[in-house]
Amino acid sequence: MPVRERASEAKPPARDHDPDEDAIRWLLGSTDPSIRYLTRRDLLAESPRSRALRAEREKILEGPRVRALLAGQRDDGGFGVHPYRKWTGAHWRLVSLVELGVPAGHPACLLAAEQVLRWLLHPNHRSKVTVIKGLARRCASIEGNALGVCASLGMSGDPRVRELASSLVEWQWPDGGWNCDILEDASHSSFHETLRTTWGLAAYARSSGDADALACARRAAEFFLRHRLFRSERTGGVADRKWLRLRYPPYWHYDVLQACSVLAEVVGLSDPRVADALDIVESKRLREGTWRVEGCWWERRGTGRLQEVVAWGRQGQNEMVTLNALRVLRAAGRVSIPARVGTEQSAGPMSGPRPRPRPRPRPHTSPAAPRGRSRR
Repeated sequence: MPVRERASEAKPPARDHDPDEDAIRWLLGSTDPSIRYLTRRDLLAESPRSRALRAEREKILEGPRVRALLAGQRDDGGFGVHPYRKWTGAHWRLVSLVELGVPAGHPACLLAAEQVLRWLLHPNHRSKVTVIKGLARRCASIEGNALGVCASLGMSGDPRVRELASSLVEWQWPDGGWNCDILEDASHSSFHETLRTTWGLAAYARSSGDADALACARRAAEFFLRHRLFRSERTGGVADRKWLRLRYPPYWHYDVLQACSVLAEVVGLSDPRVADALDIVESKRLREGTWRVEGCWWERRGTGRLQEVVAWGRQGQNEMVTLNALRVLRAAGRVSIPARVGTEQSAGPMSGPRPRPRPRPRPHTSPAAPRGRSRR
């Protein structure tokens, strides 16, 4: 059955206005200072000395999402539940806080990170790592997310954080990824377990200069590139249609937008093997220049097992999906972001013409190949 989001259909419709400028203005109109700050920093590339950028950064801790994520913190750094409790434990809150741009060294975040590190490095937790046929069977996205959080909070010099990084390097599978599948004949890494691990290693390498962590992240990036981010390496078909839908937050789940975001930080997006995934992201853009969320991994408070403390948006235009999509397309040279949109002084577009339309890739509808399991 053909995949509707396939790259062969990924050609944005003609527009009689500037969707990039519209989207930037929409993001700058957010009630959340994190969104406004990240838009100025990552899309408009404003100088760190910019008065407007500094003003937004100083408001981040008062933003509605950040306040909700830090509400109810206990003396032990946690939030009254196990740090891995989905999605209210400290582990998950910290990932969201870092993605919202909380400053490194923030005391409440450091206290929460302490609880997470105590859990992850406790002998009871470490003893659960199983090695079968020489392969560590580990849900490495757990350590990967924690590593990325600690690196972003300025904790890379902590010996416990270095231990997380060295463990992930040691647990990497020959194909470049990680997997927790305990079946004896398992040999293919999990996309889910590999993506957040790659993010964590890349963040740690940037902050510490650790060459082993960087090399490990680049091997993992090549794992995704061999699969063109969503295709079976064996058949060329779409490996999992859920990966073509854009959700936020992703938590530990894989999708093409998150994959592009991570690869942009590790190896860039100039490799032609990324083109199909970029086509899919670009094809989902609305006429207003924004992107909608296409499903959720979370539930409203008081409504189920996977409750969230933040209402990220369950339908319609979504700020985080739009922000991440524009980050990716800007990194790939597919959008021309107007500089200083929404400020009193207006400038022209950033240098570089819009890319010419790409030739349509040949569609693939072959059955998917096994991708490895992720026990959750």
